[in-house]
Amino acid sequence: MNQGRIWTVVKPTVGLPLFLGSVAVIAILVHAALLSNTTWFPKYWNGKAAAVTSQVNAG
Repeated sequence: MNQGRIWTVVKPTVGLPLFLGSVAVIAILVHAALLSNTTWFPKYWNGKAAAVTSQVNAG
């Protein structure tokens, strides 16, 4: 681990929860942005089937 000396400045009992908490907050923000800015994502989460947009030619 090339960044091992960071724990001489920040205690692991403080740094790890802050890091993992920030990852969780970023994930929630990404999902919130997807929900508010797309039309397909809320339908996906509600379990609605995607519409078929192309047809296969029988030949």
